[in-house]
Amino acid sequence: MIATLRIGAIAICLAIGLFFTLVSMVGVIRLPDLFARAHTASQADTLGAGFTLAAVAIAIGPDSTAAKTVLLLFFIFVTNPTAAHAIVRAAYEEGIEPWTQGEDRR
Repeated sequence: MIATLRIGAIAICLAIGLFFTLVSMVGVIRLPDLFARAHTASQADTLGAGFTLAAVAIAIGPDSTAAKTVLLLFFIFVTNPTAAHAIVRAAYEEGIEPWTQGEDRR
């Protein structure tokens, strides 16, 4: 019973993680400019990695390696949005303009 619930939780976390990673990939390909792409890459990709690492931690079970996986998950949640913000801020300060509705998509 417990093993079945554990496998189910792993499968659900992996499915959600793959979904968010797919959404991030499609967003990076389809969105028009750096600012929108950085938004989808930082948010959806962070959630995708988070759920995937949660599935890994559940699969490992109560072990020191699972604790390290949760710590890695925490670092990804902190650093990924921060890095995306720094990249977007640097682009804005360099004078890269955000795409607007009336412009052609590149």
